[in-house]
Amino acid sequence: MARTAVTIKDVAREARVSVATVSRALNGHDNVAEAVRQHVIATADRLRYQPHAAARSLSSRRTQTIGVVLPDLYGEFFSELIRGIDQVARAHRQHLLVSSYHGLPEEQGEALRAMRGRVDGLLVLSPYSERPGFLTDNLPSSLPAVLINTNLPGTDYPVLSIDNYGGAVAMMEHLIAAGHRRIAFICGPENNFDARERLRGYRDALKKGLPDAAPWELPGDFDEASGYEAARRILQAEERPDAVFAANDMMALGCLYAFNQAGLRVPADIALAGFDDIPLARFVHPTLTTMKVNIAGLGGGAMQCLLHSIDARDSTPAASQTLVPELMVRDSSVPPPRKPEPTKK
Repeated sequence: MARTAVTIKDVAREARVSVATVSRALNGHDNVAEAVRQHVIATADRLRYQPHAAARSLSSRRTQTIGVVLPDLYGEFFSELIRGIDQVARAHRQHLLVSSYHGLPEEQGEALRAMRGRVDGLLVLSPYSERPGFLTDNLPSSLPAVLINTNLPGTDYPVLSIDNYGGAVAMMEHLIAAGHRRIAFICGPENNFDARERLRGYRDALKKGLPDAAPWELPGDFDEASGYEAARRILQAEERPDAVFAANDMMALGCLYAFNQAGLRVPADIALAGFDDIPLARFVHPTLTTMKVNIAGLGGGAMQCLLHSIDARDSTPAASQTLVPELMVRDSSVPPPRKPEPTKK
């Protein structure tokens, strides 16, 4: 005997709320108390209620799908970012349509145009310097959008970003206070806004804290291989730096591997620091000093901001936010204190 399909009225009756409340709770609207939302979701799950996607889309003109356009999907940063986005999306019964453009503006434009008619809003991370107006020309005007780590002066779109400059300055102040006087910096991609801001912070902090020290900058590409190659260059130098500050953790880990291969002790022979605080930074030896960015929180915050923009399109838009990274001092930048010599009797 065929099982009778559960309707929204069945869920409302079982949860002892109105049909409208069930609809708002399952569609992720903000005007539902969180306890009520969780109760409705639990009831719907217990009854195995499945809303009819096509009917729901026709009645609400919503697809319950969010488009996410990123420059890449490789690496722990993007994995953590998507994890944070997905946590909020699942809590609001939203689906994700994810696309990567590999840092190529043309592919980014294609990905953005392909989202039209398929999603209710867009999350876009675009840290690269494209030609003026390219991003805004390709963002569908009919869709709410939130930008992540994107330098787009004068935009009306909400932007969630990281204080990359302030974070780099804070790291340099830590390294200088720890007694390091020759500090090398492994840069990120030249056309990447985050990388440029971190380099600017390194240069300004070095000029202020060590005015007689010359900058020591090595090319990098935000991946382990470029960090490893930068470390190889350092190992071949006549005089090594006291410390190396990599513009992200992935390069710092590649650098650490090269130092370990060469028999250098970190931090006894050379100190090392990164930026981002990816999960792996806490599980290498020595543990990595870095600037903590709540990457999953960045993604989740952007998703919350977008849902607000979708639900309140004709009211006050969501505000832009800048997240301040936190200095995480671990074993790689400061040698452990020496154990006192045992007293002789």
